[in-house]
Amino acid sequence: MNAPARKVTVAAASVIRKRRCAVYTRKSSEEGLDMEFNSLDAQRDACESFIASQKSEGWVELAERYDDGGFSGGSLDRPALKRLLADIETGLVDVVVVYKIDRLSRSLTDFARLVEVFDRKGVTFVSVTQSFNTTTSMGRLTLNILLSFAQFEREVIGERIRDKFAASRRKGMWMGGNVPFGYRVENRKLLIEEPEANIVRMIFERFVKTGSATVLARALHAEGVATRSGKRLDKSVLYKLLSNRVYVGDAVHKGTAYPGEHQPIIERPLWDKVHSILAESPRKRAAHNRRQTPALLKGLIFAENGRAMTPMHTRKGDKLYRYYVTTSVNTIGPETCPVQRVPAGQIEAVVIDQLRAIFRAPEMVVKTFFAARGQEPTITEAEVRDALVALDPLWEELFPAEQARIVQLLVERVDLTSDAANIRIRITGIEGLVNSLRPRT
Repeated sequence: MNAPARKVTVAAASVIRKRRCAVYTRKSSEEGLDMEFNSLDAQRDACESFIASQKSEGWVELAERYDDGGFSGGSLDRPALKRLLADIETGLVDVVVVYKIDRLSRSLTDFARLVEVFDRKGVTFVSVTQSFNTTTSMGRLTLNILLSFAQFEREVIGERIRDKFAASRRKGMWMGGNVPFGYRVENRKLLIEEPEANIVRMIFERFVKTGSATVLARALHAEGVATRSGKRLDKSVLYKLLSNRVYVGDAVHKGTAYPGEHQPIIERPLWDKVHSILAESPRKRAAHNRRQTPALLKGLIFAENGRAMTPMHTRKGDKLYRYYVTTSVNTIGPETCPVQRVPAGQIEAVVIDQLRAIFRAPEMVVKTFFAARGQEPTITEAEVRDALVALDPLWEELFPAEQARIVQLLVERVDLTSDAANIRIRITGIEGLVNSLRPRT
C-alpha cells in the first residue's frame, strides 16, 4: 500500500529593496580642514556607522562624497550641495544622511525648499543625532521645531558678531575690508603707505583749486595717475575718495564717525575746504567757477608805449564787460597811448588760439623736446608730442582758473599795437607743462 503524498510548502524569501544613501557634511569655517582627521571626517564616520546599522533594511552608502568645507549654512550656494541636488533630480539617491539637520541648512525657508525636492523625488532625509523620518507628519513637525532653533541660534550668533564689530569700530579699530588707497595693513592696523598717501594729498589739494571732479579726473588720466590696481581715477572714484573719512583719521560705522587708531593723511582744514565745495551741487559749482573768470593776461600784456595794461570791468544790468586798459590812460590821460583799451575776451581769444596752435605745431614739439631733455634725460619726443596733443582737446573742459595758470606758465609777454599783437612764448614754461602732463611710470 502506497503512503499518502506529503504536501510540501516552500516560503518565498522576501526581497529587500536596496536604498542608496548619500552622506552630506558641512563646516562653516576652513579652520582645521587641513588636519588628517577633521570635522567633516567625524561627521562622515557617524553617518557611515548609522548606515551600517540599517544594512538589514537595504541601506547602502554611495561612494560619491558630498563635503562642503568652509561654507555657511545660511545659503544654498554650496558646490557639494548643488551636486547632491543634481544627483537627486536624476534619481541616483534614495536617502540623504547628515550628522545634524543644521549641517544641511540653518534657514527654515531654505530647508522647506529642500524638503519639497526630497518629497517630489521620494527621497528620505535622516539626521543621525536627531532621529526622525520626513515622510511622516510627526517627523516633519520635529524637523521644523529643530530647524527653528537652528535658525534662532544662527541669528543670535550674527547679532553677537555685529555687536562685537560695532564695539570695535567705536574704539577706532580696523575691522578688515578693502584697504583704502594710501594705507596698508600690518598686524590688523592701518599704516600710511607714503607714495600713495602723497597722491591722495595731491588730489585733495588740486580739487580745492579746480572745484571739479570731472576736470581733475581728466587731468589725472592724462598724467597717468591710477589706483594701486591700475584702475583709472574717474569721477566716481574721486568722489568716493574725497568722501572717505578714513583719510581724516576717522573710523565710520553705519554713518557714525569715531576717532580711529590710524594716522590721518589729510589735515582737517583741507578736508573742510573740500567738503565745503562738495556741499554745493556739481551744476552750481560749475556755474560759480565759470562766473569767476580771471584775467588771463594780468601782468603779461603791454601797450605800444611799453606801459602795462591792467584788467578792468564794468557792469550793465546782468552783463559784465571786461577790458585791459593802459595804466597811463588812467593816471595821465588818454592821449598818452594810441591803444587806450581793448576788450579782454577778444585779446584773450587771440592768445589762446595761438597757444592751441602751438600744441599742434611739429616744430614746437621738437623745440620743447630739446629743451625738456636737458632737465629730464629720460623724456622722449613721443611723450612731448602726446602731452601737447592731449592738452588741446582738454582746453575747453578746463576751468578758467586752470586756464589762467597755463597761460601764465606759457606766455612771457604780449605786446599790443593798434593793428597787431606780438606774443612771446616761454619755452621753459612749455617744458614744465609737458613734464606735469607726462604719464607716470
